[in-house]
Amino acid sequence: MRHTFLALLLAATPLLAQEKPIDTQRSTITVHVGKAGLLSMAGHDHWISAAIASGVIDEAAGRVEFKVATASMKVRPDPNVDAKTRATIQKDMEDMTLETAKYPEISFRSTGINKVSEGQYKVDGMLSLHGVSKPVTVTVNRDGGSFTGRAVITQTDFGIKPISVAGGTIRVQNAVEVTFAIFR
Repeated sequence: MRHTFLALLLAATPLLAQEKPIDTQRSTITVHVGKAGLLSMAGHDHWISAAIASGVIDEAAGRVEFKVATASMKVRPDPNVDAKTRATIQKDMEDMTLETAKYPEISFRSTGINKVSEGQYKVDGMLSLHGVSKPVTVTVNRDGGSFTGRAVITQTDFGIKPISVAGGTIRVQNAVEVTFAIFR
């Protein structure tokens, strides 16, 4: 009798678990970095994209977490920027901004999820970037099995010095917009 109960319990365990992996083939994060400074018209806006490398969503526990490999972040091709300049921007992002060799991962782990309205949630969590963890709040929209959201973070909050050239007359903005699309 005891073995029967144990077998039933073990068989039912997957039914109790609500943790589902994120679809890493379709889930992405995009960062928009604007330009600033007196001569900003000579600079470029940058859009950087990466696949979400791993993660899980557990709706029953109100938990989401994911990771992005910093080395996978790529500057999107801009038709107004030649290939050599784009390669320089990519290298500067990897070496000077993200320091991918030293900080290979960006991660997010929720600390609380509250329903705002039908299909919309306020997600509080910890974002770890560039060796620094800070609390962030994101409004997330759900449509079936997809979750989308947007947050604005400040680079200097995470120990990142925004790139600046020509004595600061051309620089990237300190505040960057992060958007994501997560699929189960």
